[in-house]
Amino acid sequence: MHCNERIIAPSLLAADWARVGDEVARAEDAGADWLHLDVMDGHFVDNISFGPQMVATACRAAGIYCDTHLMIHRADHYLDAFLETGTHNISIHVEANYDTDIRTTLRRIKAAGRDAGIVLNPATPFIRALPYLDDQLDLL
Repeated sequence: MHCNERIIAPSLLAADWARVGDEVARAEDAGADWLHLDVMDGHFVDNISFGPQMVATACRAAGIYCDTHLMIHRADHYLDAFLETGTHNISIHVEANYDTDIRTTLRRIKAAGRDAGIVLNPATPFIRALPYLDDQLDLL
């Protein structure tokens, strides 16, 4: 993918969760390239969304690329559960993983055959991502 390529990636957060399969199909029919899955734990961010079971349900329903964005503390601790969901990409926050080895988490994602990404909060300086740019990131 080229950095100037446009990707339409609606978030499952905007869906009616009682109708996940229908909502995923609606996004695909509208031209979505990816399905974006925002996982929030109520600690790293104030909101709580859903966990691996909902990600797996959405990925089973999707015929498009599934992009999972972990806005959680200790992504390493929950990583195996998210790797089993069928998602194509898992992105982690550098800010949420201060007490773990981010590089090891990225390597585990890649070793499982998934794409890996680093995410920064808007207030975080880009310099925080620089140590990971050589780690075969698929998404930044």
